Amino acid sequence: MTTLMKLKFQPAQSHQAGAIADLVNRAYRGEVSKLGWTTEADLLDGIRTSPSAISEIINSGDEYLLTADHQGELVGCCLISRYSPTDAYVGMVSVKPNQQGQQLGRQLLAQAELVAQSHFKATHTRMTVISVRAELIAWYERRGYIQTGEREPFPMDDPRFGIPKVSFLEFIVLRKQLSL
Repeated sequence: MTTLMKLKFQPAQSHQAGAIADLVNRAYRGEVSKLGWTTEADLLDGIRTSPSAISEIINSGDEYLLTADHQGELVGCCLISRYSPTDAYVGMVSVKPNQQGQQLGRQLLAQAELVAQSHFKATHTRMTVISVRAELIAWYERRGYIQTGEREPFPMDDPRFGIPKVSFLEFIVLRKQLSL
């Protein structure tokens, strides 16, 4: 049985922008991301985010960037924002690649859902996942997320989201009812 790592959760601070951007990029892009299972390296080149984009999120006041720390080391983060009066959007769920598979993502997602309820008064969370990421979609479904049937286009011509290596990408929308 795997022993859960004790994580400390807190809102991101401005001085962490560079470290958070590095964590997110390592979780999703490049060779380092292949140490974990959440990699998009075979689908997209480029970066997933930048320190300036992270700073904008932290300073916006409209979004909540949750960090997960283990013994003084940043090991995960997640973005939570208002989507509608009932729904909070959860995205950019990131865990350090060499520490994936240790249930950190599960703990991070559960904490993000608590933030959605307490900070945004949400009764549901929703997210988008690249449609070809079957293993990631299945992981979210095991956490209670349901495919809504909605699809959203991937911004193929916007390098802020990455440089596509494949010709067709789109997002599917997942949604979860939060327990009261």
